[in-house]
Amino acid sequence: MKAADEQKSVLKSGVKRLLGRTGFDIVRSANNLGGVDDFIPFEATMKAARAAGLSVGDYIDEVMNGTPGATQSTIDELRTLGVYQAKPDTVLEIGPGSGRYLEKTLKECAPQRYEIYETAAPWATYLVDTFDVIAQPTSGSSLTPTPDASIDLVQAHKVFNTVTFLGASRYFFEMARVTRPGGRIVFDVMTETCLDPAAVHAWATEGGSGHDSYPAAMPRRTCVDLFATLGCSLEASFLAPMGIASTEVLVFAKAA
Repeated sequence: MKAADEQKSVLKSGVKRLLGRTGFDIVRSANNLGGVDDFIPFEATMKAARAAGLSVGDYIDEVMNGTPGATQSTIDELRTLGVYQAKPDTVLEIGPGSGRYLEKTLKECAPQRYEIYETAAPWATYLVDTFDVIAQPTSGSSLTPTPDASIDLVQAHKVFNTVTFLGASRYFFEMARVTRPGGRIVFDVMTETCLDPAAVHAWATEGGSGHDSYPAAMPRRTCVDLFATLGCSLEASFLAPMGIASTEVLVFAKAA
């Protein structure tokens, strides 16, 4: 056990030196206009995952983030809440990055169409080639190519913690627009539920080094009230691991 822990420690140390990034799939830059222009390098990440004998998603969870099983735990909770039982035929994901949530979503349901909005071209190409999804052109702030009321499940994971308030808010309007009546919207944000004094201390002393825009907080009531005006009600919420603390996953249903 000790040897395994030491090996993981060496791997993680090497990855930090190689990538210069830890804690999340995509690092948002200071311009924060709702897009991204600073990413975990595609080739280096793939190489490191192969060297560790892990899938890209599991590698990010286990080695880079130090939160083994985090992605799967979110998927399991969404399954318990009946999100996949609805058998969504069309899915849209904002900022899938490495595809760790995308891959597990496809194992839970079999949508006929899966759209992604990903501003990192190498990752988007990888996801299209690997999972046969549709990469939509994106400005990093809207879902313009997707028609109104055309998507059964709209999701974004570990995205809105890394963009500005306005960037996230603009996406919220778009998410409600493209969701069909009876569809669901799933995303996580760092709400006050995640920010007790101990968590704030942890982030202030251990997190965000070199990336002061991350994590970005969002009032829970703001989300709930805004989506209510857009015909979407909060069905459920739960905490999920993120970096050194947690993020809150919100599940909305659009009125039929």
